[in-house]
Amino acid sequence: MTLLHGRARTWAGFAGAAVLLFALAPLALTDFRLGLLAKYLCTAMVAVGICLAWGRGGLLTLGQGLFFGLGGYAMAMHLKIADAGPGNLPDFMQLYGTATELPWWWRPFANPAFALAATVLLPMAVAALLGSFIFRRRVKGAYFAILSQALAAAFAIWLIGQQATTGGTNGLTDIQGFFGYDLDDPVNQRTVYFVIAAALLLLIALARQLIHSRYGELLVAVRDSEERVRFLGYDPAKVKLVAYVVAAGMAGLAGALFVPAVGIISPAMIGIVPSIEFVIGAAVGGRASLVGAVLGAIGVAWAKTALSEEFPAAWTYFQGLLFIVALAFLPGGLASLGGVLRRRRDRQRKAAVVAVGEAA
Repeated sequence: MTLLHGRARTWAGFAGAAVLLFALAPLALTDFRLGLLAKYLCTAMVAVGICLAWGRGGLLTLGQGLFFGLGGYAMAMHLKIADAGPGNLPDFMQLYGTATELPWWWRPFANPAFALAATVLLPMAVAALLGSFIFRRRVKGAYFAILSQALAAAFAIWLIGQQATTGGTNGLTDIQGFFGYDLDDPVNQRTVYFVIAAALLLLIALARQLIHSRYGELLVAVRDSEERVRFLGYDPAKVKLVAYVVAAGMAGLAGALFVPAVGIISPAMIGIVPSIEFVIGAAVGGRASLVGAVLGAIGVAWAKTALSEEFPAAWTYFQGLLFIVALAFLPGGLASLGGVLRRRRDRQRKAAVVAVGEAA
């Protein structure tokens, strides 16, 4: 009976989210605000992966910008080739005038099927390679967090240094089409929003299935007592690797959909600061709760847009303060606030009962 009740609540939650995203938001928001919401939903997609890797597996992934960027650049490269037309170079290559033909590693991305697959499989492949080395060496905790952040920084620095083939600091800009559809058309922009919203719900469903499966229980066990799991015959490195790779694929898909939503991808969007922002959103909302992580990511992204316009210099400090407060005073994020208040109320009730008993 409890299981059926839980499934009913889950289906009701998905139905409510679908109505909110697909019906109410397009009616209530202008095209500009809906475009901003599409960008926030991409951030929430990254938070879903962080919830799985960090919230359930204890892997503080401070380098998700690496995988977000791999997916974003894979998509942007295809769209720039398509915008240029057959036989032509992307506009920034013509501007710099250093290339007479498309670089060899750009050419596969002219194929839409290859580009779509690469947006997810490329980040997962890189994560599998890096994770195999990291987890086999039993790197964890703060060392893992710092190493993952360094990888994101290295990728951003490499992109900046390849100006002739990646656009350098500017990145890949002025993306006008999305698989044959003009992104300047508001109707097509709304279609992109609907695609992003649908992808977010699918990722939440996938993550929920993993979390509530036997694998999800094993992932928590590795987080809480890695040595005990090893003695039981499981390989903790493989368990953590799966979560790391899945989270990388989700970040890659988010980066790919971010490109048509915003029309640009650059090193500034994938380096250390964006990677920390991804984690802050999940931490503030609640890294152990899918709903909390998603809402936290959307809320922090919205606050960045709203407050950075008024306090551009102080917003970064405010973000850091949010992260510190969330971890120090509410480790479970805002999603755990109800449980904290219930436990406090229960303690007060028990204390009152004890006081009455002693008075009697």
